[in-house]
Amino acid sequence: MNSFNRFYDSWLDQLQHLVHHLNSAPKPPTTGDDQGHLGNLVRKVMSHYAEYYRVKSVAAQRDVLGVMAAPWASSLERSLHWIAGWRPTTVFHLIYTESSIMFESHILDILRGHQNGDLGDLSPSQFRPDSLCHRRVSELQCETVDKENALTEEMLEWQDGVSEFIGVCGDLDEMIGRLACIVQKADDLRLRTVKSVVGLLTPQQAGEFFTAAAELQFGVRLWGLNHDRQTRN
Repeated sequence: MNSFNRFYDSWLDQLQHLVHHLNSAPKPPTTGDDQGHLGNLVRKVMSHYAEYYRVKSVAAQRDVLGVMAAPWASSLERSLHWIAGWRPTTVFHLIYTESSIMFESHILDILRGHQNGDLGDLSPSQFRPDSLCHRRVSELQCETVDKENALTEEMLEWQDGVSEFIGVCGDLDEMIGRLACIVQKADDLRLRTVKSVVGLLTPQQAGEFFTAAAELQFGVRLWGLNHDRQTRN
């Protein structure tokens, strides 16, 4: 796991760099060049997340128990994990929360008919109950909940099977292989959910979503590392 620990530290540093560029991009984009630049940044962030899951998949094939233990994470981060990572449905909570916050912050502009192009505009337009975007997000959320629940059940069955395995001296490699498969499915669902949601957003909205997600990740990590440091001292 040492190699993945180093990769993760480097990956986080690169994510911070990408988020800095997202925050520095003109908002709203006023020219075609601005729009293209923001879209390119969003694609880079999406590729950055895809690379994380690619490397994590390799690590899980080598040592899935090490991936489940997540030594690169703080104790707080590990306490929030669902099958070696965040719950896919967290994406929807984040989208709705951020769009509500931004909607409230410039509600007077919206009432005057001025749209900013950011996530706040999702509330009056894209997230109207009768809008296509709202229906697609709702459908995606329901599908993700169903798949998340199915994986939770699969994980519980695996855990129940461990006790039976110990009693009958079963095939250890088979048990470990099943766990690696479950982790892979969970990671696939995480990445697929992000890609699907980002595909429904404009480049500016996608950039703000990625910024909010990264800031949440950085905040939880910093809080967790500080807690662990204080506990050790």
